[in-house]
Formats: sequence, C-alpha cells, structure tokens
Amino acid sequence: MEVSFLNPVAILLPLNLITFVIYGLDKWKAQHNQWRISERTLLSLAVFGGAAGAWAGMQLFRHKTRHKLFSIGVPVLLLVQAVLFARWLA
Repeated sequence: MEVSFLNPVAILLPLNLITFVIYGLDKWKAQHNQWRISERTLLSLAVFGGAAGAWAGMQLFRHKTRHKLFSIGVPVLLLVQAVLFARWLA
C-alpha cells in the first residue's frame, strides 16, 4: 500500500484512532472528576473525518450515548463519511 497525502486510509485511520482514544480519555476524565474535553472538540473530531472512531468510542466506553446530538449526529456523520470514503476510493 502506497502512503501519500491523498491516500484516504493514511489520513483517516490515524484520525479515527486518535478520536477513539480521545473519547476514551474524556470518559476516564469524567469518571475521575478531571478537567474534561469539550463537546465541541469531540464533535469536531467526528465532523472532520473521525466519525468511525467517535462511534466506536461511544459504544466501547459508553460515552455520550445519552446526548441526542451525539447519539444521532455521530451515526449520521459516519454514514455520510462512509459514502464519501467509498466515492473517494472509486
């Protein structure tokens, strides 16, 4: 697999891994009364290509699943990004 700036996997895989870790970190911070990561940051990561990582983090860590903006918005973003990703590869 060739790695280049235009390779969608080289861009989206690290972004989604980082997003996943940040969702887990925010859950940990919530449980330990630590300074939290803003919802704006969490959603921004999802909007800019990290929806798969956000969704996986929400499910695995059971984080933000009661917030409608997240529970509806992230799956919609994931669907849109999946379609765009498929078109990018075509």
